[in-house]
Amino acid sequence: MPHLNPVDALDLDSELDDDERLIRDTVAAFVRDHVSDHVAGWFESGTFPTHELAPVIGKLGLLGMHLDGYGCAGASAAAYGVACRELEAADSGLRSFVSVQGSLVMFPIHRYGSEEQKQEWLPRLASGEAVGCFGLTEPDQGSDPGGMRTVAKRDGDDWILNGTKMWITNGSIADVAVVWARTEDGIRGFLVPKGTPGFTTSEIHSKLSLRASVTAELHLEDVRLPSSAVLPGVTGLRGPLSCLSEARFGILCGVVGAARTCYLSALDYSTTREQFGRPLGGFQLTQRKLAGMQVGLVHSQLLALRLSKLKDAGQLRPEHVSLGKLANVRAALDIARDARTILGANGITTEYPVLRHANNLETVLTYEGTEEIHTLVVGESVTGLAAYR
Repeated sequence: MPHLNPVDALDLDSELDDDERLIRDTVAAFVRDHVSDHVAGWFESGTFPTHELAPVIGKLGLLGMHLDGYGCAGASAAAYGVACRELEAADSGLRSFVSVQGSLVMFPIHRYGSEEQKQEWLPRLASGEAVGCFGLTEPDQGSDPGGMRTVAKRDGDDWILNGTKMWITNGSIADVAVVWARTEDGIRGFLVPKGTPGFTTSEIHSKLSLRASVTAELHLEDVRLPSSAVLPGVTGLRGPLSCLSEARFGILCGVVGAARTCYLSALDYSTTREQFGRPLGGFQLTQRKLAGMQVGLVHSQLLALRLSKLKDAGQLRPEHVSLGKLANVRAALDIARDARTILGANGITTEYPVLRHANNLETVLTYEGTEEIHTLVVGESVTGLAAYR
């Protein structure tokens, strides 16, 4: 009897073109050579070697890879999705670094920035020479960014920014922050370089999730910026929300990698660990878990592939992205939790990747739109009725 390939049971990667498969294999090799043997240690120590890895990742063309020009690769959405999948197969923190850099920092500069801003920042960010962060979430404003308290007021030709941003990936190591602030004309984006007077950061420690990732708080106290720091191409929440849609696409593809790693770990363990004189995988209840995990993985792979095709065709809508993030993160968490039960006590150690992924996915479930918010987006899409307030 032929066996299903547990990595890709429906051979969906055959739908990729040659360039996309090359990117898949290149990213998988990078993860194997530079990340896999070290990431558990980074998680335990709560560190991530950003400045060591960023130039390597940049040389591979992964930073802003779905953008055109300015040193960006101009790859397809499917290629970007596959790259995110292979990165998150190692750790959500690694994929977060790449998607924040490309989708939350480079994308708004590419889409809404001036030519001078693009020339100054995009080549450096694409190469990994510079690192960026995205300042939207605040201590008291997460799911409702329209209620942000960070303000920017004109002072002659300059702007003065005051406020605080919270839970910012790469915040304490970034060379530039894309900060969103309320103005008299609406919400605007500002490029705030590291070292600007009044702009300080503080790293957030004691995390139990996404530990192999730098997370910080941004403090802006009378930060004076020239008019050239404003992103001129957008006003209002449409700006930051469009960036989040870009990043969420990377998430819904990336978590497929985390789910796959957990499933393969449990599958391998179940066929080698014996109890009552036979492998765990020979028991019906274990096979029920493994079969359910395989089904969840295939569903996630199908959804990621379909949404990649829609994005490449220019037909992907924000509600599609919400549907994908809601479904795929939920599926990945279910797979990680079931995998942990198969591993038993061994599953709680960093010797195996399962609980590390499960812990990370608890963060992925709520960042860049909580499960509840994406549920309401899908609910509004199918009913025509908004239920946010």
